[in-house]
Amino acid sequence: MLNIRDCHFPDELFYNVDTGVWAKKESDGTITVGMTSCACSLVGELIAYLPKKVGVRVEQNKSLASVESGKWVGPVKAPVGGEIIATNEAVAAKAAIINADPYGKGWVVKMKPADWDREAAGLITGAGVKEAFEAKMKADGIKGC
Repeated sequence: MLNIRDCHFPDELFYNVDTGVWAKKESDGTITVGMTSCACSLVGELIAYLPKKVGVRVEQNKSLASVESGKWVGPVKAPVGGEIIATNEAVAAKAAIINADPYGKGWVVKMKPADWDREAAGLITGAGVKEAFEAKMKADGIKGC
């Protein structure tokens, strides 16, 4: 797991650095989507999670859920386009699970991607993650998690 300024980034995930989301491609071709630890740190402890409904089709970089903290309300954007096939009921009951475990129990939605191969090409993974997040944190004045 990569650690940048005390923010953690699991190696096997795909990241949209600009929107602060990650995607994990599952063995059945679906993806699990969540917020990065860096994004969680920026928005503060979450108090509300309002996902789009199961069955809704979402375009890449469009909102698939809204989250709210004491200081921020905003979208969680889709890393790729597709259909929402599951939402996280545990997070609906307690949104702060996203902050506590952003890469595990705090996942946001599960999706059936429309065109994973084409759209995932724009996501960062592997060796590029460190450089991309370092540059983003520096540009935005993010001290760390």
